[in-house]
Amino acid sequence: MKKAEESEKITINLGFVDLGRIDLLVREGFYSTRSDFIRAAIRHQLAAHAEDVARSVQRTSLDVGLRDISRAELEAALAAGEMLHIRIVGLARIAADVSPDLARATIGTLTVLGALQAPPAIRSALADRIR
Repeated sequence: MKKAEESEKITINLGFVDLGRIDLLVREGFYSTRSDFIRAAIRHQLAAHAEDVARSVQRTSLDVGLRDISRAELEAALAAGEMLHIRIVGLARIAADVSPDLARATIGTLTVLGALQAPPAIRSALADRIR
């Protein structure tokens, strides 16, 4: 697997007036780039809703941050006869040495709010279980 990325690229559509206002703030030196402005705006909104996010995470039993899913973890679940229902806000990484059969035998659902890094064969094997 490739080295983990530090961020995920997204695309947004903005109206011309909003884009012009952002460009004006960049030109006036309030922000270094459009991306800098957008990141700051997103952080501001996340901070404003931090309590709401925390309540939602607690209510839905979500892990927050980085979740590495290893072959050893899945083999232990298989040996115990367990199906894992993994829910993560952040980054979920499935190890490159996990076989599609092992993933399918042990991962019942995989809900990722953020990004999933997994080999293509694993993504394909779990396609009907990834939310």
